[in-house]
Amino acid sequence: MQQPPYPSAALDEARRSIAEQLRDIRRDAGLTGREVAERAGWQPSKVSRLQSATTPPSDDDIRVWCTACGAEDKIPDLLAANRSADSMYMEWRRVQRTGLRHLQESRIPLYEQTRTFRVYSSTVVPGFVQTYEYAAALLGNIARVHGTPEDVDEAAAARVDRSRIIRDGRHRFVFLVEESVLRHVVGDPAVMAGQLGYLLSVMALPTVSMGVIPSGRKRGMWTLETFTMFDEGRASIELLTAAVTVTAPSEIAMYARAFEEMTALAVFGARARSLISAAIESLGEPA
Repeated sequence: MQQPPYPSAALDEARRSIAEQLRDIRRDAGLTGREVAERAGWQPSKVSRLQSATTPPSDDDIRVWCTACGAEDKIPDLLAANRSADSMYMEWRRVQRTGLRHLQESRIPLYEQTRTFRVYSSTVVPGFVQTYEYAAALLGNIARVHGTPEDVDEAAAARVDRSRIIRDGRHRFVFLVEESVLRHVVGDPAVMAGQLGYLLSVMALPTVSMGVIPSGRKRGMWTLETFTMFDEGRASIELLTAAVTVTAPSEIAMYARAFEEMTALAVFGARARSLISAAIESLGEPA
């Protein structure tokens, strides 16, 4: 099996996506690789390397390619994708090598500069509104699965401390969670009950909007991976083996539309409180 030219399969996938877009732009323009090379003043071999992902393009390469193909409108998205390719897929092992606490603290600058957070979660309670006990149980599972340094207590404390921004009044938060998140027990029933009770109290904050998408609701949008939008310029998607950072304007717009669709499915206020309260009551029921 041929090894990918980049240090991880995820980065290889990101680079190949850019190469495929370049190839599609050429084809849509009705040009051969040699014709693009002639218009760009390149050797044909360079065109071959760029569209096979053997060589990553520079920003200037993208500008020249798109101009040669009469596709200047494609430049902004491709530049954004190219600039974030090296960082958009970060293997959890590499990121967490110095410990989970460091990972929590490394995100503080981004959180401080963001004014509006939009968070959709299909898996766990969003980190911004986790209790210490819930965070410790969850991070303990993450450390076990990924084999990261054992600093769970410190990491949980750092996560809770980082979440103080939900109370400083300078940021707005919109949370959407699938009802299944409320029913999935992390830690034990006591930990989960405390977490759900905390959600009820957080909902009273003037800068927080908490929506729950009821199970069984007819929907046109399937359950998505958990993602967070930071204002209008960045989205972070959480996978098992990677954190995906999206900055391309067209992809940001797609996540914004998905969030709107999910919002339309969710219930808020008293109806959301009712679902959370029902989940708390179910914890006392026998299995």
